[in-house]
Formats: sequence, structure tokens, C-alpha cells
Amino acid sequence: MTDLIAEDLLLLLLDDERGTAASLWVDVGTPLAAAALAELALRGAVELEPGSFLSSATLRATGRPEPDPVLGRVLAVVAERPRSVSSVISRAKRGLQEDLAARLAAAGVLRREEDRVLGLFPRTTWPEVDAAREQGVRGRLMRVLVDGAEPDERTAVLAGILGALDRVPQTLGLRGRAAGDAKRRATAIAKGDWAVEAVSAAMQAMLVAVMTPVIVTTVTS
Repeated sequence: MTDLIAEDLLLLLLDDERGTAASLWVDVGTPLAAAALAELALRGAVELEPGSFLSSATLRATGRPEPDPVLGRVLAVVAERPRSVSSVISRAKRGLQEDLAARLAAAGVLRREEDRVLGLFPRTTWPEVDAAREQGVRGRLMRVLVDGAEPDERTAVLAGILGALDRVPQTLGLRGRAAGDAKRRATAIAKGDWAVEAVSAAMQAMLVAVMTPVIVTTVTS
């Protein structure tokens, strides 16, 4: 199995020692689903059908098979029926964090631990045991967002999603002017020519989810 963009994103959002996701304005499954959807778009497995004045744009599957089991489950949501990007994300995010974390644990990157909050409520955490992959991802982001290198598609997706979450400074340990410059760079990358329509739509839908009181509004066609 190949490394997924959503796996890289999860590594960036998890606390390395506690194994819990960062506190976000949105359910962590939302950006993970957006990353998975963006990767499917980059692979040519989904495409966006523009909407009209009265209807939103919808995603459809192109018929291209997807052998990866995690991406395949996201693609199956798209293939069921035409849906808005937000609707796809709201369905595809269910259980996605656990699936990605278990996959990283199987690869020896994370470790699964079980405990109870206040001694009552069961909880699964995913501490990091091998930091090499995450360090590589952070290095690529630093070269793009701080040094100004041109991003590859994977790094561009990560930069755009982290920018939408307002997590660029925290992720890269930046402060002051460097933090502001990196945030602006991430925003510019998200709007750049590299992004195919469906990728842009996935990130826009996630941004709406972040900025609205209701995490994601499900829209059926």
C-alpha cells in the first residue's frame, strides 16, 4: 500500500506523545476526509460537475478503480449517487481517523493504546513510535512554506488544508513574521494553478466546515 496524504495529515495533527488529535474547530475526520477526497481527485478517480444557480456542484466517480482500501471506501461514497462535496465529506469521515491510525500502527509508525478517561470512558490513543515519516513531511512543508520551494501535489494539498485549519504555525513551530508569511504562502498555494477543480472543492468544503457553527451541512441532490 502506498502512503496516503490523509495519513501524513493525521501524523501532523496527532500529539506525538499523547497520541490524541489536536484541538480543532472541526471534527478531525473532516480534514482527513478532505485529504482523501483530494487524493482521489489527483488520481483521476473523482471529478466535479459544476452546479447551476439553484444547485450546488456535485462529485461523481469516473469509473477508474481504486485499489487502496481506505481510498476505495471514500470512493464508494462518491459512487453511490451524485452528492455535494460537503455531503461526501460528512459521510466519508466516519471511522476514517481510526482506519488511518490503525494502518499507521501496522506500518510501525504509531502504537495503539487503550485507556479510560476518568477511569470510566474507554479511549484509544495513538502515540508515535517512529518519527521519520512525520519529520520528512514537515521538512517538505518547511521547504515549501518557509523557503519558497515549488510544492508537489501532495505537499500542496497538505499546505492548503493546514492553512484552512489555521494550523501552519503550530505544525512548523513558527512565530512572528515567519508564521504570517507561511500562512499567506499556504493560502496562495491552495488557490494555485496546480489544483484541479475537485481538489479545490474538497478544500473549500472543509473550510466552510471549519468556519460554520454546524460542522458540515449535509446536502442531498
